[in-house]
Amino acid sequence: MITFNASNFTLLAGPCVIEGKEITRSIADTLCGLTAKYDIPFIFKASYRKANRSRYDSFTGIGDEKGLEILARIREDFKVPVVTDIHQPSEAAMAASYGIDMLQIPAFLCRQTDLLEAAARTGKWVNIKKGQFLSPESMKFAAEKVLHRGNEHVTLTERGTQFGYSDLIIDFRSIPIMQSLHLPVIVDVTHSLQAPNQSSGVTGGHPEMISTIARAAVAAGTDALFMETHPEPARALSDGANMLRLSLMEDLLRQLIPIRQAVRSL
Repeated sequence: MITFNASNFTLLAGPCVIEGKEITRSIADTLCGLTAKYDIPFIFKASYRKANRSRYDSFTGIGDEKGLEILARIREDFKVPVVTDIHQPSEAAMAASYGIDMLQIPAFLCRQTDLLEAAARTGKWVNIKKGQFLSPESMKFAAEKVLHRGNEHVTLTERGTQFGYSDLIIDFRSIPIMQSLHLPVIVDVTHSLQAPNQSSGVTGGHPEMISTIARAAVAAGTDALFMETHPEPARALSDGANMLRLSLMEDLLRQLIPIRQAVRSL
């Protein structure tokens, strides 16, 4: 069950994309253990396919059905909700048929009306990532495309704003602005630290800033954090340059919990 409440932030975490059954289950096992230990509401995240790639030879996934089957098994075996990206309207019903609890709309697609409405019709939670080119105020209109279809399970995600060709800046004013729509707001920590448009055609990143952005987001009152993680980011097949090493997750969560408690006491 997906919950957002005042007692603690919700964590959406997992690898960028499903690389295989064993590594995905291993990451899920570690994250489920940590979030249970620290009483953090948890949603396991992994994309069954990545459609937005810079280069033609970039890894996109192991196959849609295989990826969705792995997510379905994780959901069943670990008793945890799961979230994954969709890219076309036809994918909404397909992903929902595997029991996916939350359909995520990538930032570049957040204005695609047919995609948003298809996600809404499934009745699943719909997480809309704010486009790097949009103001937080304008996310009202993306949310309305889901809400007007009768689906009130909507979250909005801040993931940075394009600043020049190869940098992103996160504006923490986005949190209260989007929360004014009475929707849960998520801060995508790791994608906010991407360095896009590199000459190699592979996105770079600044993972050394993950704890800084995460702490600031919790202090600013975010409802949830989104973080991609991998046992060996340097060997990850997608977005390794900005992922958190899995072994560092527990220490970061220990830092964040007292910040959340301090915010609650204000």
